[in-house]
Amino acid sequence: GMDPGTNGLTHGSESDLIHGHCACKRISFEVDGDILDFGHCHCSICRRLHGAAYATFAGVERSRFRYLAGETDVRIYSSSPRNDRVFCAHCGSPILVDPKTEPARLYLSMSAVEGD
Repeated sequence: GMDPGTNGLTHGSESDLIHGHCACKRISFEVDGDILDFGHCHCSICRRLHGAAYATFAGVERSRFRYLAGETDVRIYSSSPRNDRVFCAHCGSPILVDPKTEPARLYLSMSAVEGD
């Protein structure tokens, strides 16, 4: 089960994975690993693509991320020389940012992560 003190973001064992999905649920994913860093980005690209004052991301190890469903609905927008934005072709939900400068890391859009 989930420990209420972790806001649903428990990890470590097979049953305690980070899960997420887009709004239409065509794309789903999991991460078998910990959140390595966490941040709010307020650059003009994040504000425009997320329709908010900032976008919140959780850094995870790329090798621990995998799609469970909907990989054919994944689209990539290269928003800058540094970052690719990954989103759902059907509903437009942001899934993650793939930083070209950090080959071992992905940044999950917290809007797509299940739990609190």
